[in-house]
Amino acid sequence: MDSALEKNLIQRIAVGDVFRKRARNTPNRIAIVEHRGEERHAVTFWELNQELNRFVDATRALGLKKGGKVALLGLNSTEYLIALYGTAKAGLTAVPINPGMAPVDIAYVLNHAGADCIVLDSLLVPLMEAIRETLGTVKQMIVIRTGEEPVPPAYMDFYAFMAKGLTHEPEDVIINDRDIFEILYTSGTTGRPKGVLVSHLSVYISSLSSAIEFSMAAGTTTTMVLPVFHCAQQVLTYAALNAGGTVTVVRQFDPGQFLETIEAEKVNLTFCLPMMYRMLLDHPDIGTRNLENLHTCVYAMTPMDQPTLEECIEIFRADFIHGTGQTECFPPTNIFRASDRLDKQGNYWGDSNLILDTAIMDEAGKLLPPNQIGEIVWRGPLVMESYYKDEEATTESRKFGWHHSGDLGMIDDDGLLLFVDRKKDMIKSGGENVASIKVERVILADPRVRQVAVVGTPHPHWVEQVTAFVVTAPDSGLSEDAVIQVCKKELGRFEVPKKVVFVDGLPMTSTGKIKKNLLRQMAAD
Repeated sequence: MDSALEKNLIQRIAVGDVFRKRARNTPNRIAIVEHRGEERHAVTFWELNQELNRFVDATRALGLKKGGKVALLGLNSTEYLIALYGTAKAGLTAVPINPGMAPVDIAYVLNHAGADCIVLDSLLVPLMEAIRETLGTVKQMIVIRTGEEPVPPAYMDFYAFMAKGLTHEPEDVIINDRDIFEILYTSGTTGRPKGVLVSHLSVYISSLSSAIEFSMAAGTTTTMVLPVFHCAQQVLTYAALNAGGTVTVVRQFDPGQFLETIEAEKVNLTFCLPMMYRMLLDHPDIGTRNLENLHTCVYAMTPMDQPTLEECIEIFRADFIHGTGQTECFPPTNIFRASDRLDKQGNYWGDSNLILDTAIMDEAGKLLPPNQIGEIVWRGPLVMESYYKDEEATTESRKFGWHHSGDLGMIDDDGLLLFVDRKKDMIKSGGENVASIKVERVILADPRVRQVAVVGTPHPHWVEQVTAFVVTAPDSGLSEDAVIQVCKKELGRFEVPKKVVFVDGLPMTSTGKIKKNLLRQMAAD
């Protein structure tokens, strides 16, 4: 046997291998639980591995070979996980797609990635039909039944597809650690989505460090409520399965049902957006549910205001941890143990991941000492392999031997990373730099405010004016002057909003990030 091939076999790191090991060591332990109506579906590690093998064999029947692309378009489900990890085990490349993207962007992603087939929810078939004629490479469409929607004959049923496969282990699939597990596409708020190449090594290593950071072990029960097409939910799901834990699949978030699920499944760890925790606190069942098994609550995407954080710690009696990262550097890059550091005010990102270096860099590539603001940069095995088909952007992202985040921050005297703002969100008003995140934190601290986004909008004198878009609590009676007075107590004069706009809701991505580009456009229009 070729020596290089022998080395790849011996030193192999592959996402799909975890399930073979779990099927051997803990075959009867529950891997996945999903509630569908009144029915509870549970899948053991042995059953899951059998299904993954069946998926692998079925893709071969389609003629897919190593490196082929399988697109995934749907909401959370057991079938989605089978397709995702079955693709990994087959040595194929997954292309998870956000179903909330514009149809034109979904078509762009499918064509740009060169997807060979797509696995999608039946409720999304009309969307697929609208773009089918624009697709150049998709040869097979496989449907996960999510309702009674009519499905054209061109679509193959997921379980009919699976029936074509056998359950034997795919021992002949050679996977290298730097082979591409998936192509994750960025949200594309300022242009076309970029494809981020994520290796088997990145995902596997991140899962191990996450299991340590978030205290996951064999038997730990977690939730999968945020969309699994997003890297943040992916890593916690895979970490739990790698550690021998159970993942409770939640298709759509309903606060009352979610509280019921936490109690019924004796959930130990959950991952939600800050606004979801707020909804749980406000639900009438919060005081009647038994949440004693819940020990870790992770949040991400946006900061949590201090009053909500303190109330969460009191009510849930769990550790609250802020995890951060980005598509280009598989999360979490940084972890802030908020429960232990209530003295730290602001959007703290905290300590570096166990396997990642974090630093602050100026424009010339010089690493900065504590308490100086610059760009947040990372290096380590979590950094993407490259942008797909975009060498120029790849080169730009890794100048001076570090991955450039596009975020501004500083490291304080305790060695903790404090996020200042996105480079593109920093407001230039009257010659002063205003961090939008700082203004948002002050406004969010007012209990009459539910959500806020601060952006710079054109101004004839100041160049940009600080403008706050605010969603209030019901019957709050909050006025523009009241918001400005709150800001004046804690902010410099140049940081105080010159305009406050009250809105019913903020435009958001499916993962809870505010689309500030749309707010700027709204203000300009």
